[in-house]
Amino acid sequence: MTGEAARPDRARYVLFDVDGTLIDAVSNQRRVWATWARRYGLDADEVHRVALRTRPLTFAEVAPDRDPQECLAALHDLEDDDVRTGVYTAFDGAAELLRALPTQRWALVTSNYAHRVRGRFRRTDLPVPRLIVDAAAVEEGKPSPVPYLRAAELLGAAPQDCLVIEDAPSGVRSGREAGMTVWGVNTAVAVDGVHRHFRSLREAAPHILSFAEHRAPARPQEQAHAHRTG
Repeated sequence: MTGEAARPDRARYVLFDVDGTLIDAVSNQRRVWATWARRYGLDADEVHRVALRTRPLTFAEVAPDRDPQECLAALHDLEDDDVRTGVYTAFDGAAELLRALPTQRWALVTSNYAHRVRGRFRRTDLPVPRLIVDAAAVEEGKPSPVPYLRAAELLGAAPQDCLVIEDAPSGVRSGREAGMTVWGVNTAVAVDGVHRHFRSLREAAPHILSFAEHRAPARPQEQAHAHRTG
């Protein structure tokens, strides 16, 4: 399946989510939230569950007797420290894929903050894009379409010429409601609403490049023929 067809005579753009799509940060997120929860005497699993489905986190749901600004400041300190000291891993194929895309034709759309994304990218040797639409860039986060529409606007792209790469339901909904093609990666089962599903970023990479380059990926036999005759 595909989304609304991109016009072949126009440039195409790729918009990536970050956590869970390009960088595996699940253990880091759990560790940060567990540390934060212990500081306030809260159940870490419950706090993490609420954090995953809420942006920004409604601290009243987990710490109603605490000052939300104090809670947020403590969380930011922990997250910034994790960027400096935590161990991060880029998903297989991420670095090669990003380096193969034209720098002006891809961007990041994240619910995190740009300075943390840049720090994680440096630590995983991923190329930092020219454009990062982060939590500070929009008033409404995913699943609202606003973040992806903002990225398209800044790139000078029409929504139908954009491919969104996501791993989470809120991001998939955001991209779909923005009128973009949405592919899911790094999940065993397709997230509801994706136009295509890939079990890994590595599996999706040649198709992502083909979208950006306006051509269909070569079949295995065609690749073998090219190798023999090249």
